[in-house]
Amino acid sequence: MNRFDPAAAINSVQQTSAERGINPSINDSATFTFDYGQTMTDTFHGETQGYYLYSRHCNPSATSLCRALAAMEGTEAAWVTGSGMSAITCALLQCLQKGDHCIASMTVYGGTFAFLNNYCKRFGIEVSFVDTSNMEEVKTACRPNTKIIYTETMSNPLLRIADIVKLRQIADTANAKLIVDNTFTPMIFSPYRLGAHVVVYSMTKFINGKNDCVAGAICSDRQFINDLIDVNNGTAMLLGPVLDSYRATSILKNLYTLHIRMQQHSRNAMYLAQKFNEIGIKANYPGLEKHTDHKIMVEQMNEGFGFGGMIAIDLKTAERANAFMELMQKKGIGFLAVSLGYFRTLFSCSGKSTSSEVPDEIQHKMGMSEGLVRYSVGLDNDIAHTFELITECLKDLKYI
Repeated sequence: MNRFDPAAAINSVQQTSAERGINPSINDSATFTFDYGQTMTDTFHGETQGYYLYSRHCNPSATSLCRALAAMEGTEAAWVTGSGMSAITCALLQCLQKGDHCIASMTVYGGTFAFLNNYCKRFGIEVSFVDTSNMEEVKTACRPNTKIIYTETMSNPLLRIADIVKLRQIADTANAKLIVDNTFTPMIFSPYRLGAHVVVYSMTKFINGKNDCVAGAICSDRQFINDLIDVNNGTAMLLGPVLDSYRATSILKNLYTLHIRMQQHSRNAMYLAQKFNEIGIKANYPGLEKHTDHKIMVEQMNEGFGFGGMIAIDLKTAERANAFMELMQKKGIGFLAVSLGYFRTLFSCSGKSTSSEVPDEIQHKMGMSEGLVRYSVGLDNDIAHTFELITECLKDLKYI
């Protein structure tokens, strides 16, 4: 077990307001004053501490959130953005330019796949999609111009677990950076401590936990973050994916309950996975000993947060999956909706929604059925009753 405690690390960051309030103040200023012209010049050159220029560059509210995120990840620094996709694209574009090559997991989130497969081609960037759980396949894909190996700690939606330690070894051999999307497993994994150079998040999901905002984060060493926000060449600075100060403050407060929420999400998901298997419906959940990557997860995860809140079952066809999800929503089990990490259970047919950008032939290659139902399991207090309602749906539809 990895003994790092991200929850304790967050709590070690003491941040109060100038008026001694126990929460940092919300700073909604777009621009900031200077007493001296030279100080403004020095700040533009990155040669001052504690000064702010303009909220597209940085804002005190965002800085407070960045400090807590860096502590949680064990990184020197962090940066927050207006969406998870902006965090992903800024991190990638900061490392890639015309003529470069990127190796990416074929099971990445559909938006990430579309960006790499379609958008990057406009700029002469080559991308190879591989099975990143197959180390030989990753090694074979490496080229002299490979600059990035990109994967998700827990893949979407097949819930495979990346071996971050081995992928870092391959990245070092190829002189490439390893970028890891840890959206599904905050606190459960600490990819930077395992070897990732850069960790990205959609904070919209588990980190915020309320599905009331869209936000992203990039965590890395100080040099990478400084380069990312450089006023002349920084991708995050020049593309402008700023996170609003009100949202940054709201997410910061939610961050301090993340460990409790992840524990409950994990408990509930484990219960549902075990119960599905008991009634003859195979559940894909890395917390189960029979899962292909269970051993890797146990070796690399942080102790005490469980195995995550995501599970998947296969109902073979999209028609069967849709009928099941519609009935679950009618019975109040949760919502037929995309996204994840909400306090209510969300379910979707991934191949027809969040992974729809992935071509059918690649979906088949990765082993994704059109009837795959992905659950983001909520914080239900009585998960046994929830499963009773799920069983009723399955019986009503004569699936069991």
